[in-house]
Amino acid sequence: MNNRGGTAGTMRGFSLFGVPVRLHFTFVILIIFLVVQDLGSRQSSSSYAVFLIGLFGSVLLHEMAHAFVGRRFGVRTTEIVMFPIGGLSRMERMFKPSEELLVSLAGPVMNLLISIGIFGYMMYMHKVVPILAADLVQPTDANALARLAYGNLVLAGFNLMPAFPMDGGRILRALLSFVRPEEEATRIAAWMGRMLAISMGLYGLLAAQFMLVFFALFIYLGAAQEGAAAMGRALTHGIPVRAAMITEFHTLDHGNTVRDAANLLLSTSQQDFPVIHGDQVVGVLGRSLLLKALAAEGPDAYVAGVMDREFVSLEPAADLAAILPLMARGGRCALVMDHNKLLGLLTTDNLSEFLLLRRFGMEPVV
Repeated sequence: MNNRGGTAGTMRGFSLFGVPVRLHFTFVILIIFLVVQDLGSRQSSSSYAVFLIGLFGSVLLHEMAHAFVGRRFGVRTTEIVMFPIGGLSRMERMFKPSEELLVSLAGPVMNLLISIGIFGYMMYMHKVVPILAADLVQPTDANALARLAYGNLVLAGFNLMPAFPMDGGRILRALLSFVRPEEEATRIAAWMGRMLAISMGLYGLLAAQFMLVFFALFIYLGAAQEGAAAMGRALTHGIPVRAAMITEFHTLDHGNTVRDAANLLLSTSQQDFPVIHGDQVVGVLGRSLLLKALAAEGPDAYVAGVMDREFVSLEPAADLAAILPLMARGGRCALVMDHNKLLGLLTTDNLSEFLLLRRFGMEPVV
């Protein structure tokens, strides 16, 4: 199986211990809000910048703790996505309940350790540790370190709430999975996540705390996504990729031009075309790449020069449930291949249709 690409809506970030870290585009909204907030504070810009970097680092260490414990169970972290409400570690496969319990706990435990470390440092340096929340409401240079320590406590507590997409929701799912099916356990945790988001959003509207409304939206979407993913896994578990692939498709020769590809795009409903050289697949030309090539190179350019050579390939016997996350990250089309022989295509569109038919009771032809 060949994997590439990142989560939709993310920007290229950096790599930490071999794990790609990507920033969601909504992260920019949070940065703008924090910069505006800094304009009305009594804290110096340099101190505020250090505080934000410390908070960002705390969230990143939280996610790296998940990745480290996951690696102990032999599960690789494919990427870490930084959202305005925190981070999200994407693993290459689902965990067993006992594994998920430990992996989920690792993040909040890391935040607790960071907080304890900061408080210990402050006591060692004979610094005053603010106890009342009123002492931390107004950011100043003097309380920046204490706010970072308390911020980590808030991160730990917030993530331990028993609702998706927080770690507490995953802990709840792991515990429920010992006595209930995994899909049912996920639905319960996702429902609690939606209820938490609705409650938080209503309170934010009534109290004019619009950042709470912003966070509530992300929590609701995350919980809904987890619920949909659980249903998808239930509908595809044990079904091979070959049952959902497209078997009637068109290909391009590596000597074809972009004009040839555009004509094929117009005359068929297909939007992704495997590019063949002899009996080997050498790339894929999708609709977006085709249009970019048409604008930049012109219709007489060869598809071999503009195609995507690092395409996603799947084995026909692979479990369809296991490749759902890969399809979400890797792009809209994957090639189903058996020992370099092209058997079919799997696109996000026909996968959605397959799941819809399965929901109505249609049994797949394997």
